[in-house]
Amino acid sequence: MANGTVVQKIIDNHLAYGSRKTGEPVAIKIDQTLTQDATGTMAYLELEAMKVPRVKTELSVSYVDHNMMQNGPENRNDHLYLQSVAAAKGIRFSAPGNGICHQVHLERFGAPGKTLLGSDSHTPTGGGIGMLAIGAGGLDVTLAMAGRPFRLTYPKIIGVKLTGRLVPWCAAKDIVLKLLSMLSTKGNVGRVVEYFGEGVGTLSVPQRATVTNMGAELGVTTSLFPSDEKTRQFLAAQGRGAQWVELQADADVEYDRVIEIELDKLQPLAACPSSPDNVKTVAELAGKKVGQVIIGSCTNSSFADLALVAAVLKGRRVHPDVTLAIAPGSRQVLEMLSRNGMLADLIAAGARIMETGCGPCIGQGQSPADDTVTVRTFNRNFAGRTGTKGDRAYLVSPEVAVIAALNGEFTDPRQAGIDYPVIPAVEKFPINDNLIIIPPGDGSGIEIIRKPTIGKPPENAPLPDNLDGEVVIKVGDKITTDHIMPAGIHLKLRSNIPAYAEVVFECFTEPGKPSFAERAAAVRDAGKHGVIIGRDSYGQGSSREHAAICPMYLGIKAVIALAIERIHAANLINFGILPLLFIKPADYDKIEEKDAIIISRMRDQLAVGKPFKAEIIKAGGSRFPLLLKHNLTQGDIDIVLAGGRLNRS
Repeated sequence: MANGTVVQKIIDNHLAYGSRKTGEPVAIKIDQTLTQDATGTMAYLELEAMKVPRVKTELSVSYVDHNMMQNGPENRNDHLYLQSVAAAKGIRFSAPGNGICHQVHLERFGAPGKTLLGSDSHTPTGGGIGMLAIGAGGLDVTLAMAGRPFRLTYPKIIGVKLTGRLVPWCAAKDIVLKLLSMLSTKGNVGRVVEYFGEGVGTLSVPQRATVTNMGAELGVTTSLFPSDEKTRQFLAAQGRGAQWVELQADADVEYDRVIEIELDKLQPLAACPSSPDNVKTVAELAGKKVGQVIIGSCTNSSFADLALVAAVLKGRRVHPDVTLAIAPGSRQVLEMLSRNGMLADLIAAGARIMETGCGPCIGQGQSPADDTVTVRTFNRNFAGRTGTKGDRAYLVSPEVAVIAALNGEFTDPRQAGIDYPVIPAVEKFPINDNLIIIPPGDGSGIEIIRKPTIGKPPENAPLPDNLDGEVVIKVGDKITTDHIMPAGIHLKLRSNIPAYAEVVFECFTEPGKPSFAERAAAVRDAGKHGVIIGRDSYGQGSSREHAAICPMYLGIKAVIALAIERIHAANLINFGILPLLFIKPADYDKIEEKDAIIISRMRDQLAVGKPFKAEIIKAGGSRFPLLLKHNLTQGDIDIVLAGGRLNRS
């Protein structure tokens, strides 16, 4: 590989077109893809719509890990569809119960130097093993499976230099929480985080994966570590030592920015309600009562994480005012805990053992009681994501969580009076891939199972040359895809766009007033074009493309904001919704719901790099001009004008 950083070496080795010019559009070949069931059903329906007979990647895996609860037939219907379409298209299928996609992929498939595109925003977990692992919308993953390169801008690279070594009771989670406190969840679009320095060698692959996983909350394209001796040891323990390659940045490289974190000076940290960058030290929270603790998710559910929790809990009892739930990240982890007796220690201490899946991280069960502090080892604590309105969710390391479960309150674990357990590195993991179904060599004779709840991707008309718009909703800063498309009990509707579209922006519906869906449909049916107004960092969080598909189905043609996050902006483009940016921030304050927005001659005005003119018409008839801009390439413009990627496939 050419000289450079780890990021540069991998990108340059996979370039389909473009060159190493920061901020310029490039496209890269994708080696591997992953999907999960909440996003995968639509991705494979799109793959069928494109008439792709068989995937063209080195490896593609379809995981079932999100919608495990089968309250009604919808989820199991989707599982059957996913398994049959995987067999037909040459995709490996990880069955329900095998584990969370990111944990299983790290264990069984991830390889240093490879590119991975996943229809889940936490796909950068693979960066812990030296992959360039990127989260994207389902349609982008579909295109990669069809052999198309993935388009992105050549990123700026933030180098995070790690020095020293973590002290007892401080954890990998504290590294990424510290970084979030410095960089926040916004303003990092078009950047990649690359870790380097002598401190890297002190961290195991599971620890690194925790850091890269939650790095998604920074809003960067991805995060990654070099591939070194620790990487080799992990792969060898997984029986995959032959897939190891060394991958290091060259000594003379220059990063666009360097941040230094001294591991030995970190303190136990917590992300407070309701944003991952609202970080305080656990010492500041000491004494705050806790009612629920959940340990798991793709961030902290490795064997090392849960073995530490089991060791602390052995011979002790969870506080009577606390419910503790444990969610192993994979069947491999669960089997190891079971075989070595640690599962019995967890159960004896009062823990509730959950299925290996995403579960409460996406609001699927274990919602906390009203006015209750819930402490979680997850990666997101957006308001209402737990399934409880007004929730008070804190994000911490397993070390902090287990002490909170014992004491019933936040306690700096260094002050808990408990010896820090040392968990030895695993020399050989138990390998049982029975729940990973290998597709046949020829899938042409496979019947794809379609139960009644399986729909199809909705069609979209080309973007009109003259936008006769009306503002359907105006929202503020940091609007997440959870705000746009709620998960929880609604996620089972993901294969039925008309039904799922009914709950778009449900969290903003006021009692007795029309919902967003009703207002948008009324605008559409009146022959006008719906417009969404946002402020800073619109579209944070999950990669779920339904946050673009469902508004598109309801007639939304444009989103205007101060800033739109990378994955969501790409999803809007993919489904024919125009992502636009205010030139003057003060213009946001002038616009109200139901205002008319007129944009004439859009095809002429959308010339790359040129601001273009719009007009706002207030309810009373007054008008004022509005200057807008965009970050679209000519390829993006062509896609939006056509009404989306499926119209051009």
